[in-house]
Amino acid sequence: MFKEAIRPAWAEINLSNIDYNIKQIINKVGNKEIIGVVKADGYGHGALAVSQVLLDNGVKTLAIATLQEAIALREGGITCPIIMLGVTPELYADVLLKYDITPVTASFENAKAISIMAEEAGKTVVALVAVDTGMGRIGFLPNDQSAEEILQISKLPNLKIKGIFSHFATADEKDKTYANAQLSNYEKFYDKLKSNGLDIAFRTFANSAAIMEIPASHFDAVRPGIILYGCYPSAEVDKSQLSIKPAMSVKANIIHLKKVDAGFSVSYGRKFTTEKESLIATLALGYADGYPRYLSGKGRVIVNGVYAPVVGNICMDQCMVDVTQVPDVKLGDEAVLMGSQGDLTILADEIGEKTGTINYEIVCAFGQRLPKVYVK
Repeated sequence: MFKEAIRPAWAEINLSNIDYNIKQIINKVGNKEIIGVVKADGYGHGALAVSQVLLDNGVKTLAIATLQEAIALREGGITCPIIMLGVTPELYADVLLKYDITPVTASFENAKAISIMAEEAGKTVVALVAVDTGMGRIGFLPNDQSAEEILQISKLPNLKIKGIFSHFATADEKDKTYANAQLSNYEKFYDKLKSNGLDIAFRTFANSAAIMEIPASHFDAVRPGIILYGCYPSAEVDKSQLSIKPAMSVKANIIHLKKVDAGFSVSYGRKFTTEKESLIATLALGYADGYPRYLSGKGRVIVNGVYAPVVGNICMDQCMVDVTQVPDVKLGDEAVLMGSQGDLTILADEIGEKTGTINYEIVCAFGQRLPKVYVK
């Protein structure tokens, strides 16, 4: 009856779909190196489990966003190179050294501090240099002063520049004007570095959308993120460019059923009142589990092959569904909040559209508190 012994709500992760997705990406980019982005606990899917699938498919480098994420991978037995995509303050440089993490540097001062600590430890740090070509987040601006600073970084002891990277701001939009301008900025700055005597052999720029639609940005390595998990970067990308399968489903068993009369109100604030005799089901999952409260009165789930509406305000740990029209519904029946059941599907995209956000946020949020069940 209940799927989970610990809790009747869970995120189901299909590792076969992740395997399918990485194979499709490899086929798309040919001989380019793939840096598998597994930050945010593998976008909510479980970084260790996802990483193993990627490594089994020949991926040799992973990328994360925090030192905690890197440490978790190392302690989980991952030994391949791990790139820290954000800037690491000098205060934590010793952690980079201890766990052999590849840092990103975006200033001479930061690089120098890491160099000093590496020299004291008798180690050499391999680093990437971030170039801000138009994202406005981290990185050197592509100008003469930056070129000179990067040249000085290359001369620091115990620090080796592996390559330069940048990040697209609008690659997932249909209009590629700005993305192409970023790419041009990147190439011109790379040429400037070469003319200054700095020959950097490794370049990485392409994110998920650029992997799909901007082959000129693939360079030496690409960095797939959301597409690893079977979600497209936006509604504007050409989905025919890459076949992928969603890897996460969110499911819950019905924990309570009650028949109520017309005029019965459901949940906080009495935002929903039944218009006729109805059957209301309760699921043990709420906004603390990543099911957005903004879905109150808008969401739907799949029960016994039928879409059923979410009614009343979604609570922190529970939500209610009108299952009046669901055939043969009973306690313990499985409700699909995201994923497929039979011919019916609810995508992360749908939930994102209804709540004014993106599929990235939806899958990351679902992965935080819900137990994960891995299937193949």
